[in-house]
Amino acid sequence: MIEAPETILVRTHRIACDGSGEGVPAALGHPRVWLEIDESGLVECGYCDRRFVLVGGPADNGSTNKG
Repeated sequence: MIEAPETILVRTHRIACDGSGEGVPAALGHPRVWLEIDESGLVECGYCDRRFVLVGGPADNGSTNKG
C-alpha cells in the first residue's frame, strides 16, 4: 500500500475536503467534497489523497495529528 500524502486526525464521521491547508489556499485546491468515515475508521479524498482518520477509531494508531 502506498502511503497517503497527508494524514489528518478528525473527531467527526463526516468531513469536508477542498485541498486547502499547509499553505495552499482553497482557490488552488479542488472542489469541496464531503466524505464519510465508515467502520474502518478512515476515508481518503479522491482528489488529493489526504487520509482522514477518526480519533479513537480502528485506524487511529497515534499517527501525526495535522487537524
